[in-house]
Amino acid sequence: MCRDGTVDPVPLATSRCGYRFHPTSGNLPLWRQRQPHSVLHSASNVAYDLEELWHAWQADPSDVDELWGNFFGSFDAKASTYAVAASQTIQETMQLLHLVVDFQIHGHTMAKLDPLGLDVPEDIDLSLYHFTEADLDRKFFLGFSTTPGFLSDYSPVVTLREILRKLHQAYCGCVSYEFAHILDRDKCEWLRDRIETGKPHDDYDKNRRLILLESLIRTTLFENFLAARCPSSKRYGIDGGETLIPGVEALFDRAAELGVENVVIGTSHRGSLNLMANVLGRPISQIISELTVGPRPVQVADGQGPIFTGTGELYFQQGASCDRPTHGGKSVHLSLVAHPCHLESIDPVVLGKTRAKQFFSGDVGMTRTMSVLVHGDGAFTGQGVVYETLNLSALKNYTTGGTVHIVLNNRVAATADQSAGRSSRYCTDIARALGAPVFHVNGDDVEAVVGVCMLAAEWRQTFHSDVVVDLVCYRRFGHNELDDPTLTLPEMYQVIKNHPSSLNLYEQKLLGTGEVSNEDVQKIHEKVNIFLDEEFAKSKDFVANKRDWLSASWTGFKPPEQISRVFDTGVKQDRLKLVGRAITKLPVNFKPHRAVEKLLKQRVAMIETGKKIDWAFAEALAFATLLEEGNHIRLSGQDVERGNFNQRHAILHDQETGATY
Repeated sequence: MCRDGTVDPVPLATSRCGYRFHPTSGNLPLWRQRQPHSVLHSASNVAYDLEELWHAWQADPSDVDELWGNFFGSFDAKASTYAVAASQTIQETMQLLHLVVDFQIHGHTMAKLDPLGLDVPEDIDLSLYHFTEADLDRKFFLGFSTTPGFLSDYSPVVTLREILRKLHQAYCGCVSYEFAHILDRDKCEWLRDRIETGKPHDDYDKNRRLILLESLIRTTLFENFLAARCPSSKRYGIDGGETLIPGVEALFDRAAELGVENVVIGTSHRGSLNLMANVLGRPISQIISELTVGPRPVQVADGQGPIFTGTGELYFQQGASCDRPTHGGKSVHLSLVAHPCHLESIDPVVLGKTRAKQFFSGDVGMTRTMSVLVHGDGAFTGQGVVYETLNLSALKNYTTGGTVHIVLNNRVAATADQSAGRSSRYCTDIARALGAPVFHVNGDDVEAVVGVCMLAAEWRQTFHSDVVVDLVCYRRFGHNELDDPTLTLPEMYQVIKNHPSSLNLYEQKLLGTGEVSNEDVQKIHEKVNIFLDEEFAKSKDFVANKRDWLSASWTGFKPPEQISRVFDTGVKQDRLKLVGRAITKLPVNFKPHRAVEKLLKQRVAMIETGKKIDWAFAEALAFATLLEEGNHIRLSGQDVERGNFNQRHAILHDQETGATY
């Protein structure tokens, strides 16, 4: 009945299971007609109508209105489901759920992450869950769930064999995940939805796989080329971890699709030349020149300016930048920060540069500029600066909206085996303390590496927090190419000696499926080899004409000769009084600490009389005049707002409300 007392023109019938029916009307069979609405319409009549509709639907589903058909179809499916559920004990249901949860939490221990096969994955023991082989083809009811992931499958009744297959596919392949330590339910469900129901490689067409193949060929042939043409040089190549390059390319492409415009990158010596050449577009002729001759003085293009000799760092430690076009038609600015020999010391510098870019570009949401750090496994575990940097990730005044950490995990730190370098199972375990998800991936599977790198970009842009990719690979040669690793790791390097490269494996895979031909592969090889030969010829006459580490983004900064000049930094007394009065005036109704109130009164007297101005107030006046000129000031440290000696008080706290000023 309507609110005005009239009869509702669209009557509804409600079943015991809560479905609301909207029957149609017209010149139709009884089961398709709208029944007359009346408060006297008895329950027996409703039951009769439903039974008639049910029989009609069974005879010919097309004769029943679609809404009725959907209801009866759903009811029929659930009826068979309930039959299975009825034969399932509570203990079996709990054991099944324990099985699923154990895969979600511990599946990484059973994953095929080691490309060399030296680490044997654990296996599942079904007897621990009181299942036997006879149960494999028995159907089980998983339950109707709105939770994303495995339990939300459209078909809640499946065999145990199928359940195990799906769990192994999601958690025990060449990719596995650690996220059970994350306390945020939304984050865990977001990951489960993508891990358990996603099929990241199914939409890879021939063109997409050719792009990955070409990236791997460029990466591999670059290392082979330098080894052949510069045999006596230490290049700290990426041999054994070549999939890093297509991985970071996919990371940057996906990040650009999600709104990232600038990426600040930090790395160590391992693979830095390949990163500069194949991702940041540094001329290979320049790299070869620096490998063979060394860095040369840089004369600006017009020949009039000063000559710069460089940063003083080695060729594989220099920075670079470029505007990189993506495969999606966008452009992203990449900036590789020059790094010293001291491992991981570049990490906070990268985050600081990222934060500065975000500030000066007005990137309040921290979605347009992000940081990426490439670590070594030994350094990620062993260098304290790594944990210190991770610990800054969620602090209000230091966060950059999430950093993507990629650990190039070749399981060797210089000459030491991983068992001699850490006490934890994984080199990435330190990140779990901060609630960062860890994606472990077999470095021989380029599509898997690309998939987790794209997922890392999505996580960062969704949750604005750190994420770690553990790229498990190997180091084909020694710590550098002139080193003999068999002195300390004979067994590992006997396996490596006979292990095919990730490029060989991917070529064989694509040739085996028929997605590419030998002709396709050879064309790419020839194109890359011709390009490398041309760059080698150019390297003999290479002359640097720009300062790569001081170009583009550094335009407007003072050159060395200008920094050496002496400038008058004095300020007139009238101006000092003006800013001094401003910084000692409090908002209306602000209740400062009585000690601070006393200090401000003293400062008012100082500025009015011009006497007894102490160092702390002089600093405040200096900051105020700089701010008035439009200069940005940032002080970092735990005690900078008050001052370690109770002297600064740059930020004041209301003693009643806790508000700051």
